[in-house]
Amino acid sequence: MKQSMVLLALLAALGLASAAHAKVAIGTMAGTVLDAKGKPVGGATVTMQSSDGQHPYATHTDANGHFEFRRYEIGQYDLRAYASGMFSEWVKRVYIRRDKTTEVTLRMPPAADDSVTVTK
Repeated sequence: MKQSMVLLALLAALGLASAAHAKVAIGTMAGTVLDAKGKPVGGATVTMQSSDGQHPYATHTDANGHFEFRRYEIGQYDLRAYASGMFSEWVKRVYIRRDKTTEVTLRMPPAADDSVTVTK
C-alpha cells in the first residue's frame, strides 16, 4: 500500500512537471545576415542571448545568409553575427513573441581596406 502511494505521488509530480513545462510560452527568432553591400553572408555565426546577458545560443547562416532560432522562450534577446574576423553591431532587446516568428537583419561592417596609397 505504501509503495502504491509513493508511486502515485511520483506520477503526480511528473505530471505536474510536464504540465508546467507545457505552459512555457515559446516563439522563434529568424533573420538574415548581410554584408556592408547588402549581400547575404553564408556561414556566419549568429549569437543570441537573453538581454540580461544569460543563456547564450549560437547558430550559423545558410548559403542565403538566413538563420533561425526555433522554439525559444519568449522574452528580450540581444543578437550579433560573426564572419571573416568581424562582428556586427549588437541588435538589442529584440522580443520573441508567443507562437510568432520575430525577424531581424544583422549587418556586417565594411571590410578594412588593406591597400595603402603613397603620394609624393
